[in-house]
Amino acid sequence: MLTAVTVQTSARDDMIDVTNQVREAVQKSGAKQGLVTVFATHTTAGITVNENADPDVERDMLRRLDEVYPWHHDKDRHAEGNTASHLKASTVGTEQTLILESGALVLGTWQGVFFCEFDGPRERKFYVKVLEG
Repeated sequence: MLTAVTVQTSARDDMIDVTNQVREAVQKSGAKQGLVTVFATHTTAGITVNENADPDVERDMLRRLDEVYPWHHDKDRHAEGNTASHLKASTVGTEQTLILESGALVLGTWQGVFFCEFDGPRERKFYVKVLEG
């Protein structure tokens, strides 16, 4: 089953915890065992699994990515001025595959699924594909 999920990002660089939206898609599928792929269909956004208990982790990740890929160098080298956002998305990656066991995502105690925005704010879409088996 494939589910499209829309998110509204609020900043140029943003991390949105979408774990509950992924869980809802899994529940709708009715699957109990298998794999779940979460995929962003954008070249300037990504999907990652990381700590969702401490908001400093999100801020630190975005800050460090901005240090590695600063925006100020893009203005004269790329028509849209968003080379850094493409590099950040490639570094983070566009998808994550999760294990589904007994109808629940297998995640660590502090883990969550995040949609990572690198060229916002804007409305974005990601997909959840449940492969039962």
